[in-house]
Amino acid sequence: MQKRMITLTALLLVFFGAAGCTDGTPNQEKAAANKAENVTQSPSKDEKTAPSQGAAAVPTPDPAPSQAEVPLTTPDPKLPKRDPQAAPLDVFKQSKQLGRGVNLGNALEAPVEGQWGVTLEESYFKTIKDAGFETVRVPIKWSGHADTNAPYAIEAAFFDRIDWVLDHALKQGLNVVLDMHNYDEFNANANEQETRFLALWRQISARYKELPNNVYYELANEPNGSLTWSKWNKMLKKGLETVRSEDQWHTVIIDSANWSNYASLVSLDIPDNEQNVIVSFHYYDPFLFTHQGADWVGPENGTAGVVWPGPPAQKVEPVDAAKQVQWVNDWFGAYNTQPTETNPAGPHAIVEAFDKAESWVKENNRPIWLGEFGAYSNADMASRARWTSFVREQAEKHGFGWSYWEFCAGFGVYDPAANAYRKELLDALIPPK
Repeated sequence: MQKRMITLTALLLVFFGAAGCTDGTPNQEKAAANKAENVTQSPSKDEKTAPSQGAAAVPTPDPAPSQAEVPLTTPDPKLPKRDPQAAPLDVFKQSKQLGRGVNLGNALEAPVEGQWGVTLEESYFKTIKDAGFETVRVPIKWSGHADTNAPYAIEAAFFDRIDWVLDHALKQGLNVVLDMHNYDEFNANANEQETRFLALWRQISARYKELPNNVYYELANEPNGSLTWSKWNKMLKKGLETVRSEDQWHTVIIDSANWSNYASLVSLDIPDNEQNVIVSFHYYDPFLFTHQGADWVGPENGTAGVVWPGPPAQKVEPVDAAKQVQWVNDWFGAYNTQPTETNPAGPHAIVEAFDKAESWVKENNRPIWLGEFGAYSNADMASRARWTSFVREQAEKHGFGWSYWEFCAGFGVYDPAANAYRKELLDALIPPK
């Protein structure tokens, strides 16, 4: 992965009022998530900047609320319960169990479900299961449905909606990852939001601690901003301690820093005594292919017609905005001229990334999960299918479970208007037998 910085314009938030899914503009999270998705930064650079800013500008957080102060609730009694005497979980079996998954994106991580074009429907869970997927990752904006003042109570109606998701997913035999997504205030000012972040996780883990082992917690999607490597390591430890104060049993998923970049796996510092943890990274490289022409990223990404793998049959002329950004202009120069073996839109970069991730697994004896990957619908379908298939193959070759981004919006494997899967993408993810 090249060392570079991606400059992006302000993010665009597009609201949709219709129920169900639409194959429209992706959510605000993807705008931020891909901002630095494929950027490799040195630890020294990252650690020299953000901590000094936080020390001067961030107020000391209030003490964490006591157990008595945090409101604890119980889930729908119809949800299945685990055997209270169940043995500790084998995290490598837990990782293997995740298998092939899909993100229910643009729904519950929106400010209000439906505003980004996706309202979850009961039929989706059977549709997902019948296609051969084994897991649903559920991005959830918990922070948008909780008080901003202590004790930071999560709305009862929102908890009920999550119970509904769990009920229908578990009835289909799907694994469920409950992901804390789009907590923008936490990324922007982790010190200020620490108490609230921990209070949210205490409520979530207390509510769902009796559910079976195919329910997982994901502490925070794509740590970035004020969550530098050192700050994220401190926060993930506090998050784990908070979850374990209520739920000592369920598996917790922890994203790598710098927007879940694979190159940041080496920066993670997980307590040695915490073994029931799966580490996650996301993959969207090359960004100028996977997000070409997406209107929520910078204008330098506006060049259409980028195929995968490169080079193209005919030279692709980058837009003027791309020419003004040196690394983007250089990228297109190489993309148009270099053979596939060395092309920046070639398979070798993906192979190298996944080899490095596997090396981390071996060195640290912890399992890894590919929590997100996908190519936006502005790319041609044949290229999207080739890239998706190759990334999926690399994940499986290295023994990583995966979850495609996403089900039925701008990256969607499923077309809600046609009430059918996009065959090329589905075959790339779950090849016909």
